[in-house]
Amino acid sequence: MNPESAETAVREPQSRETAAPGPRAALPYVLPFAVFIAWLALERTLEAPQLYPLRVLAAGAVLLWFSRKTVPLRARNVLSSVAFGALVFAVWIAPDQIWPGYRSHWLFENPLFGSARSSLPAQVKNDFMFILFRTVGCVALVPVIEELFWRGWLIRWVQRSDFQRVPLGTVTRFSFLVTALLFASEHGSYWDVGLLAGLAYNWWLVRTRNLADCILSHMATNACLSAWVLTTGQWQYWL
Repeated sequence: MNPESAETAVREPQSRETAAPGPRAALPYVLPFAVFIAWLALERTLEAPQLYPLRVLAAGAVLLWFSRKTVPLRARNVLSSVAFGALVFAVWIAPDQIWPGYRSHWLFENPLFGSARSSLPAQVKNDFMFILFRTVGCVALVPVIEELFWRGWLIRWVQRSDFQRVPLGTVTRFSFLVTALLFASEHGSYWDVGLLAGLAYNWWLVRTRNLADCILSHMATNACLSAWVLTTGQWQYWL
């Protein structure tokens, strides 16, 4: 489906969102993601990636407290969403598997994007509780807070400040592209596949008009990626 054509499409909006006035309306969509990113910045400042479990607890608590009524729970295309998420995973790892050394190119490894090397100290890679939190965070938490932020809020807010009046799945070319680009920038040296994933998830939102399907698809991608990390030892995918 052409994203531009979706601008005027009309369907029954899928949402549990309430009509909160003004900036308060954005809080359930933005705050969990903001807490997650702020804690990430703290970990990097302190050079303490082992604090990740606290990041999961902090962002999870904010999600439950502020956003539980906003999180959509009813996916309409379960099998398709899971399959689509698995396809995004395949795209994510494909360049590195096809072209060894691909990620060391200056386009990906530079002062701006960093490098595709794991920041995890050796001792936590064998720590059961850390691995458990990392997996749960990657599979169950990150897809929810990212989809709320990127495709529940930003892609609509770019179109108009009272974003709740923009039906889910209604996009413009600008909102479609800028959201994908910003999503890519979040993924450091994996910005290229991050861009493809952002475009894919945006398209899936347009296709399904259902944020729960986007969350499920994102969960499937991250579940496959986590399984890949744990079975192959390629920790660089968990930056």
